[in-house]
Formats: sequence, structure tokens, C-alpha cells
Amino acid sequence: MKRTIALDAMGGDHGPGVVVPAALEVLRDARELTLILVGRREALAAELARHGAAESEALQIHEASEVVAMDEPPSQALRSKKDSSMRVAIDLVKQGGADAAVSAGNTGALMATAKFVLKTLPGISRPAICTLLPGLRSHTHVLDLGANVECSPEHLFQFALMGSELTAAVDDNPRPRVGLLNVGAEAIKGNEAVKAADALLRNDDLNYVGFVEGDDIYTGDVDVVVCDGFVGNVALKASEGVARMISELLRRQFRASFFGRVAGLVALPVMRAFKRQIDPRHYNGASLLGLQGIVVKSHGGADQLAFANAIREAVLEVDKAVPRRIAEHLETVLTRRKESA
Repeated sequence: MKRTIALDAMGGDHGPGVVVPAALEVLRDARELTLILVGRREALAAELARHGAAESEALQIHEASEVVAMDEPPSQALRSKKDSSMRVAIDLVKQGGADAAVSAGNTGALMATAKFVLKTLPGISRPAICTLLPGLRSHTHVLDLGANVECSPEHLFQFALMGSELTAAVDDNPRPRVGLLNVGAEAIKGNEAVKAADALLRNDDLNYVGFVEGDDIYTGDVDVVVCDGFVGNVALKASEGVARMISELLRRQFRASFFGRVAGLVALPVMRAFKRQIDPRHYNGASLLGLQGIVVKSHGGADQLAFANAIREAVLEVDKAVPRRIAEHLETVLTRRKESA
């Protein structure tokens, strides 16, 4: 199956300096894959040459004259940057020139542009940002991570459906367990929106396990955790901060004394494995779910390894036809609601 992914090569903190080597890395291991570097041709050609590479059938350059700044207001980017690398990459998906787009650029601008260009799937009110967080036994898909700060019960229900379909597809898990993040597992706890969303989910055919708390994100007892964007973004940033803190504290302890350094040498293989397991670069690539197309958001500060993983996430979602799966499930839900009305 031939896949084509458009890359916003100018977005993020590092632009072509990360996107180009990441693209070359992915292409070394991928088959039947074409990557389109969207951005300023001169800069991209120079970066390719720096890595001893050139434009080819598998790695193409598509000119875009503008760049969306990381601090640019989304409305301004949408109105005035119609030839930005971000916009052109998403336009390629809309026009059928690419199967998915990947960007490390401004999150707000990416979501606004993707929603404007691609539109949402029928039955979806708002797209949501979903990513992986590592856990004790596996990993957990969490959404929303910041696109929707205030959510209605119906929005949370839609997030649960989208997260479930994504997880079923990319993890080959036919019945992912879905939990609704709350301040406690008891039925009496939570705000009115969360309680009402709980009722909606209990009347659907999702594998809904009820309310979960923050620590359940990491236990492996659920596969999908649903929350509003405010809570989700706090959980994500806190997780990344704790991972960095643990790594740094361990490093300091091993360097604090002679015996600590000896112990560090003995434990080095274990520490490397531990660091890899909690390294957010290995989980980079957040899905913008609910759109009529596939868009993956990379962390703005992503390095080559992290951006390469975001590209691989986009390829996997193309292979698994994630938007089609969500649309089919939504159609079933809407038909059931009409019949019961």
C-alpha cells in the first residue's frame, strides 16, 4: 500500500534541521512511502545536501513561502498565512495529494487550520488532541490534551468514541477499556458535565469501565482516558515534568559519591532501559481526531528521534484508516439514537 505524508518542514523550534533528517531516517526503514517536505525550497534543498541527500521520488519538496510563528495567534495564521508550510501541508491532504500531514508548529494554528480546511466528521462537534502516555504494563491514550478547555457531556462522549476507535486500530485491541477522568471513582463525585457524560457512555456499546483517577493513566488498567482539554493538558505537562525530574534526580544521586558512581556503572543497562521507557520522545505524535483527514501534531521542541516517531504515527493511522473507523462508529451511534427517539 502506497502512502504519502506531507511534512510541515518549517514548523516547530528547529524546522528543517530536525524534519529533514527525521524524514531520511523514516525512509531508511519504510517501504512504499513518499514524504513531501513542505516549505522554502532553498532551505530544504540545502538541508538535504548537508545530509548527503537530494530530492527524489520518495522524498519530494513542495514550495511554501510562509511560516507560522510558534507564538502567532491562530486566527491571524488562518487569515493571513495561506501559503504557510502548515497550511499547504494540510491543503495537500484535502486535495488528495497526501494521506496525512505532520507538523511540529503552533498547536492552536494547526488545529484551527486543520478544522477549517478538512472539516470535522459528520456527528463530531469538536476535534480533540490525543496522545500516548507510558504506563506500568503498556501505554494509555489520553484525550483531549488542550484543544477544548470547556466540554459538554456530548463532547466527552465523542472523545471517548474517537479514542476508542484510534486505540482499537493502532493497538489491534478490539475492545479497548475506556475510563472517564474524575476526582474520584465514586458515582457521587465530579461536576455535572462529567456525570452526564458518564450516563451517555453507559448507554453505548463502548467498553466503558466508569470513572478513573489520575493515577489510573499509568497503571495499565484502562486503555483510553477521556477528559476536557484543560485537565488533559495539565496531566500531560505534569507527566513530562515528573519524567524529567526522576531522570535528573537519579543522575545526581549516582554522581554524588564514589560509591554512587560505581553503583551507576553497574546499573547503567537498567537505567538506560528505564530512561527509554519514560522518554516522551518515544511517544511523540499527537493525533488530531475528528477531522475528515489525518493530522499529527509533533512536540514543538522535537528532535530527530521524536519527529521520526510522529511521522510513523501518521503512517500507522493511514494504514489503519482511523477517520473511516470513527465515521462508521459515529454513523451507528446516530442511527441508534434516531431509532430510539
